Formats: sequence, C-alpha cells, structure tokens
Amino acid sequence: MSARLSGPFSIAQVTPHPWGSGHEVNDYVERVSGELAERGHRVLIAAPSESRKAVREARAAIRAARERPAALFGRGTKPRVLAVGSGVPLPRGPRPRAAPVPVDVSRTLEGLLGFAAVDFVHVHDPFAPSVASTALRHSLALNVATFHEPAERLLSTQVARPLVEIFFGRLDARTASYSTTAELLERYFPGHYELVPAGADSAPRAANGSDRLTIAYCAEEERGALRLLLRALRRLPTELDWEALVWSPNPAETPLRIARRLRDRIRLLGPVDCSREQLMATADVACLASGGPSPAPSIIRAALAGGAVPVVSRLPLYSELVADGELGLLFPPGDAATLAGQITRLGEDRKLVANLARRGAGSGRSWGEVVDEIEEIYRRVAARRQDPPGDSPVRRRIARRKLIEVDLHMHTDHSPDCATPVEVLLETARDRGLGAIAITDHNEISGALAARDVAAEADDIKVIVAEEVKTAEQGEVIGLFLEERIPRGMTMAETIAEIRRQGGLVYVPHPFDRLHSVPDYEHLLDMVEEIDILEVFNPRVAFSAFNEEAERFARKYRIVPGAGSDSHVAQGLGSVRVRIHDFEGPEEFLEAMRDADITRKHKNLVYVQALKLLQTTGRPKASRRRVANARPVRGGRPRGRRRGKS
Repeated sequence: MSARLSGPFSIAQVTPHPWGSGHEVNDYVERVSGELAERGHRVLIAAPSESRKAVREARAAIRAARERPAALFGRGTKPRVLAVGSGVPLPRGPRPRAAPVPVDVSRTLEGLLGFAAVDFVHVHDPFAPSVASTALRHSLALNVATFHEPAERLLSTQVARPLVEIFFGRLDARTASYSTTAELLERYFPGHYELVPAGADSAPRAANGSDRLTIAYCAEEERGALRLLLRALRRLPTELDWEALVWSPNPAETPLRIARRLRDRIRLLGPVDCSREQLMATADVACLASGGPSPAPSIIRAALAGGAVPVVSRLPLYSELVADGELGLLFPPGDAATLAGQITRLGEDRKLVANLARRGAGSGRSWGEVVDEIEEIYRRVAARRQDPPGDSPVRRRIARRKLIEVDLHMHTDHSPDCATPVEVLLETARDRGLGAIAITDHNEISGALAARDVAAEADDIKVIVAEEVKTAEQGEVIGLFLEERIPRGMTMAETIAEIRRQGGLVYVPHPFDRLHSVPDYEHLLDMVEEIDILEVFNPRVAFSAFNEEAERFARKYRIVPGAGSDSHVAQGLGSVRVRIHDFEGPEEFLEAMRDADITRKHKNLVYVQALKLLQTTGRPKASRRRVANARPVRGGRPRGRRRGKS
C-alpha cells in the first residue's frame, strides 16, 4: 500500500458548541470520535468549555506536548477532549447557541494545530465566528467539514461572508448530515456536499401488553414545543385511551403546567428513570412540535430506531427524516388542532401504527455505518497526497553536485505583456548570479528557445524552456522542459496531457491569486495528483495571504514547493530564488527541488509594476525598447542620465 494511504490517521474533531452543553452536534462528534478511536485512529476533540479549570488543563497539556505531540491524543480507544477556550455563559433553554470566539481561543488553536502531528482537522458547522472556523484558519492539515443544521447560523454568516468563503476554500471534503442542509449550503456556498446521514442508537423493543396509546415527548426542543403538545393533548377525545411520557435531561428545569383532568395521564421522566432510547422502545408515538429554527432531529432518528411512529411539525429537516409522510405523520408548525388530529388517527388505527413503525425501523443506520463512510472519505482525501520523498539513485547522485540559484518564472518580449529582450534577460541573470532560469512566456516558447540557444554558446547558465499556458476555463498552468508550443484554449486535462507527452513537468503558478487567471479550488483538487510543483511564493501577488494559502496547500498535499519572480521587467529578476543542487533534465530537477531552499529579496511591487507599464504601454515601440534595454544596476533602477542634464 502507498505510504499516503497507510493508517491509522491522527484526527482533530472540532465542534463550535461548548462541551457538556448537550448539543446534538457534540453528541455526533462524541459518537463518531469514539468509533474512530476504537478502530485504531488517534483522535482528539477540541471544543470550547464553560469550565475555566478545563481550559487551564488543556493549555498545560498543549504546552507539555510540544516535545511529544502524540501525548495530546487519547490513550487506548478513548478520544481526548481539550477545552480550547472558555465560552460565554449560555442562554437558558434546551437548545444553546454556539459560543462566540473569545480572544484566547485563536492562540490556543494555533498552538495546538501548529505543531500537533494531525492528518485531518474535521470541523463541524464552521461558520464564522466560531471555534470551528478558527480551527480552519490555523489548520495545516487536510480539512473535512460536516454541516449539520446551518439555518440558525446562515443569516448571521452573511455579514462575514468573505471571511467564511476563504475558510471554506480550505476544505478538502464537505459532508452534510441532511440533504436539506446540502441544498441550502449549495445555494449560498457552492461546492460538492456529500450526504452522510447521522446514526442512531436503539434499545430492544419493549412489549406493550395494553391497547393504551403511549405518546413520547423529549423536552430537548424549544420550550414552546412542549406547550403546543400540552394544548394538543387537551384536545384529544375523552374516549381515547392514552398516556404521555415527557422525558427531559433535566426534569427539575422542565415545568409542566398540566390541566387537572390530564394529570394522571402525563408523567415526567428523566435519565434516572430511563434513557431516551429506552423511552422510544416503549412508545407507540413520538411527538416533535418545534416551530422555530432550532429543531432536534436526533429525536426522530431515535424514534425510528426504537419503533415509535414520529408525528412531527412540517419543518424541512423533520420532513426529510420522515420521508414526507412515508415514515410518520406531519402537521403545520404551531397547529395544535392538527397535531391532536394526527395523534387521534394513530390511536384509532393501530394497523397504521404497525405499518409506519415497520417502515421506520428499516430506515435507520448505525454509528458504525456512519464511520465507515467517514473513514472512506478520509482515505479518499489522503490518497491525493503525494508520497513523501525517499532515497533513490537520482537523489544520491545530485546530492554530490554544487548548489545553484534558480528563478522559475519570468517573461521576455515574446510575451505580449513584456518588453524585455532575451539578451537583456540573460545578461541580468548572469549579473544576479543565477545558475538557471525558466522562461515562461504566455502561450509561447519561442523566447525560451532563443534564450537557450544564446545561453548554450556561453555555457554559463541553464535555460529551462517553459510556457505559461492559458486553458479554456480553468486558469493558467506552466509546463517546464518543453520542446513544442502548447496552444491555448484547451481544457486543463488536455493541457497537462500535452505537457506529459513532451516529458515535461506541471508547475502551477500563483494558485490562489484571484487577481490572476488561476484554477478555482475545486479544479485544483481535481488535478492535485498531476501537480509536480506548486508555486508557493510569487512577489507580484497583491496580497501575502494568497502565497500563504499556496504554501498551506503544498504542505498538506506534500507537493514540491516552487517560487519565481514572475518578472516582466529585468529589474525584478532574481527577487525570488530557489537554491538547489545542479541538475540535468526534468527528473533530476524535480528531485533537486524536493530539498530546495527558497529565498526572497524585497522588491517594491508598485515600482516593478510601474516599470512594466512603462515598458509595455504609453510609449512608442522604439522608446519602450530603449527602456527595456537599460541595464539594471544594484539599486534595481535602470541607468540613465543624472537629473539636471539635458
């Protein structure tokens, strides 16, 4: 098996909700993490916490683990929970919101993810601001996101949309727990969202020896849902034989205002009496009456797994889980009369109850099945990583050679946006002490071929014949070590195939600079296994964050990093240098690049861009050529007459 596929993986699961808050996302994280740990993966859970003691202990553990990063992960088959920052006091109620991000969280996550040997950072609902989105900001690993219930965060997210889009751009796989979630996210943040429904636990079905209809309700929805249910129960026919079991994780905090005539029919239960799964295994019907933006879909999954028929308000998530009425009954949100009618219908038609319960029992899935799919996603994403460099005859051979400095990205006057003659470029390269250059004219190799012929006579500098090719719709790509011009306008796959046909190397320039023509993230992921070298530094990039994104991408996919000045004027040549061992041909060059050192020299971007405009626009052709031919000096400006001279 390839090294990039070998396991087990080291995984950080990150939730935005305070640990111990009882939030459904945390339940999901806990179950998935536990199953992954039992399968031999090293797992840690990062979450905010209301416990300052837990936060202090987590920070101490992170500091202590700098010498031994593996110590951060849980021992044996149990994941470790790290409180990465203190959350704010939660609003009272059964459905707390995600905690905002205190100032200390960013530093803690940066310290955790900056040195921990993590293969995957798996974030949950990474909407900004949150602990999950902050983890994406600092992650240097492969990133997977699971989106659960975005409706409650989507509106506020639009304020920080540019920031969220940057973080979502770092995702290597996206999953959604519900198709409703996937469709909503696709509308606001386009991308491929793979459906991975959550699992559910179940208890053995308990035999009900009476004809009494047992109605279960879990007080984990919003408070108004319980009031609606009680109003519906008051509307049930007096002749209907029923009882209602209201289960709450905190019975003391769940007030029940029960009409006197119904007190002997409604009981309040808690974890001391039974688990939620045991409740569903004894009930005939499970009611969910939420009408707001914070539903509790895990209750429906538990009901289906336990054999109880769901009667639910017509919310998108609820409708999806009951298959629009195939597995349960629906009623309009807030409509107590229709809810009472649906309960009455089930109480009077026990055959309907049996049929719906039978259909629902076959619709669920175990947590083991969920983790099977997640593991497969991990393996698929990890398979895109390139194998780490190993020992080889080529590697040993070039290691004995001298070191030279190389600039891998530049242009001549054979490009339409450059006026630097081949001779001036070569002379400048010699003056700057470069041992090799790659000439990458736009959609043309004639300048590179001419430079190679001129350089061959002096035999003092290597010229790599290259071309920066504009594809049809997927941005630019450079082919190194070419002999024939590649026409523009082909697909990225066709262009790469032509580079390979010529025995060349695939070099992706300025990959995240939206001011250049670049492949978008989805296309970059599609071609990641074909990339030989990724440009991680380009001084003509307007924002340093674009270079940082490229460096991050190259690191997590183990792609050989490269750099070049992207010089369109001689004055910018060599502002970025790659120091490598001397080479002959593409195979040795690629091996030499695996151990390259990239050095950067400050060059004012505005100054270089102004020179480019001066040389290529606004002057007669002869005048542009005189400016381009001006020999650069150490200060970077062309020699000319001193001020005051006519």
